[in-house]
Amino acid sequence: MAIYKPYVENTAITFEYEVPTVGDFAQRIEQTMTKFPYIVACLGDQILGYAYTGALGPRKAYQWSVETSIYLDQNERGHGLGKRLYQLLEEISRVQNIVNLNACIAVPKVDDQYLTNNSVKFHEHLGFRYVGAFDKSGYKFGTWYDLAWMEKKVQDQPDQPQEIVPFSELLAAGYQIPQV
Repeated sequence: MAIYKPYVENTAITFEYEVPTVGDFAQRIEQTMTKFPYIVACLGDQILGYAYTGALGPRKAYQWSVETSIYLDQNERGHGLGKRLYQLLEEISRVQNIVNLNACIAVPKVDDQYLTNNSVKFHEHLGFRYVGAFDKSGYKFGTWYDLAWMEKKVQDQPDQPQEIVPFSELLAAGYQIPQV
């Protein structure tokens, strides 16, 4: 919760206006983890960041593509933690039979105090490619922001894709998440 709060209150990285309650946040995590990973990086009892994937869309044909999200403690940016969290998401996604990772990123027309193009640069650095945008799709802090879509294939599209393995089933089968 402490990690997400500054993103909601001080940035346009997320388009949420209100910080969710601890209960709401816990419910989001629980719901995500039935099908997708939600990875938390800790140092002792301190949470440094988290990343997760979720459904790209509700229709069955979308199941081989997921949307990614990542949030880091403000002091942890630029030290490689985000890259490592995304590497774990990629690894788990391949085991799940996911093919595409997609990132929906808020972007400014010009960098401002609430939003820069750093997220686009981060995703490019990790091998994501720009695939499209929605013009002026989110309004926050008195400004209209665009949404950029970026994509990374984590494996080739098979002629006959295998069913997606829900993350909860991977864990039940003994899958061990590597340490960040």
